[in-house]
Amino acid sequence: MSNLIKLNGETASIVENEWTCVNLPASQAEQRVQAGKVVLFKLTGEKSVTDEQIATAVIPATGKVIVPLSVFIARKNSLESRINAGEIGVWLDTHEVLEQLIEHQADLNVLLIIAVHVERFADGRIFSLGTLLRSRYGFKNELRAFGDVLKDQLFFLKRSGFTSFLIRADRSAEDALASLHDFSQPYQGAVDEPQPIFKRYHRTA
Repeated sequence: MSNLIKLNGETASIVENEWTCVNLPASQAEQRVQAGKVVLFKLTGEKSVTDEQIATAVIPATGKVIVPLSVFIARKNSLESRINAGEIGVWLDTHEVLEQLIEHQADLNVLLIIAVHVERFADGRIFSLGTLLRSRYGFKNELRAFGDVLKDQLFFLKRSGFTSFLIRADRSAEDALASLHDFSQPYQGAVDEPQPIFKRYHRTA
């Protein structure tokens, strides 16, 4: 059974995934020893993808495909016709710089989907990325969260502008679907409802 939840307006349902996600080949990523442990650093501005990985990433010749940001930037010229045909989307990790995508694809709405990958949920960067894509950069198409995506996050991902959620393979999409209704009326304004509750409701004397 599919683990993809997709919003259609205010209605959410479990649907089949029509997009194939391209992953980068494995690499001997830079490792540093800190406090006796091997830590992989993925800090903003630090290159964590090699040229070899980008060149050898296998992109299916047909169908709808989501490629890593680094591959999209490096191989955009060869993908141009498929981008214009709506067959290519982009995914980025939460540590990657969103402005790199904007620099190479000024009109984001040419892309039918942008996905954000959560390697391990530890902070709120995915919520910031969703909000920026919707509010600052005007992205109107499908915005997907995938990776370490759990049901407790869905309500807040929706508030940040995400419209589809690929639930972690070891969890139930049906359980996650119900979590979208954990709260009836959010207090704060956000992407899905800009006005806070005190502006939406007026008390009568």
